[in-house]
Amino acid sequence: MKINWKGIFPAVTTKFKLDETLDFSAMEKHFNFQIEAGVHGLVVNGSLGENGVLTADEKIDILKIAVEVSGGKIPVLACVAETTTREAKRCVERAQKNNADGFMVLPPMRYVSDRRETLTYLREVAKVSELPIMIYNNPVAYGVDVTPEMFAELADEPTFTAIKESSDDVRRITDIINLVGDRYKIFTGVDNLGYESLALGADGWLAGLVCAFPKETVAIYNLIQADNFAEALKIYRWFKPVLDLDVSTKLVQNIKLAETMVGVGNENVRAPRLPLTGDERQQVKNIISRALETRPKI
Repeated sequence: MKINWKGIFPAVTTKFKLDETLDFSAMEKHFNFQIEAGVHGLVVNGSLGENGVLTADEKIDILKIAVEVSGGKIPVLACVAETTTREAKRCVERAQKNNADGFMVLPPMRYVSDRRETLTYLREVAKVSELPIMIYNNPVAYGVDVTPEMFAELADEPTFTAIKESSDDVRRITDIINLVGDRYKIFTGVDNLGYESLALGADGWLAGLVCAFPKETVAIYNLIQADNFAEALKIYRWFKPVLDLDVSTKLVQNIKLAETMVGVGNENVRAPRLPLTGDERQQVKNIISRALETRPKI
């Protein structure tokens, strides 16, 4: 289906059973939960989806579930986060054959590519894609910065349609718009910059804590689109301590604990990740508990 690059796109978690095998029924239930709450797209196999510990076949299995649950109601993006250009291209080719609507592509994983290598990698992946691509920029986590100037250089490739901007510098949104206008649709990828980014003109929010709180995330977006910034800010201020849990090396465990506490998931992760324990788990639990106790009516 054609992607309307606007709104709330959850980076959904991958559900596992206790033995670390994929929990297909849990994912089906959770994808439906997101769609029923009004999200505008689904992104599978991202960093939050524990991409790095999934096999190529598992990534396709997860994509198939999301496509089936969506049933054409909202688009499904497949994340491409591979260590080699060859594997990234193969991932794109397989996902296309299994009805992905588009892609979110990261620069090469593990190896910190320079400017020339990053641009070449992205163009090589675009060559095999018949579908639109969102470029994911996250220099904080992955050490590779796709700068506004690099986006300007890539603008001649029509497949590159959108940007997930996660540099942790909200000024980048203005910098990109000033340099290339409306050439790309821009999504924020940092949860605790969601309001700020949308207020500065971002088209959407590719979110993490939406996995547990989709109605609130969608409400913030809808209110800002309606120029009701004051009401959006009330929800955002309530949400902010929870959104901070996304900006952490333990974001997967944090968000899976939040899902568990609201009754839409479990804390199972695939090793080497381990579920939160002790004081660390209690601190996160306290934050989520306070949010649930004061949760606004949407």
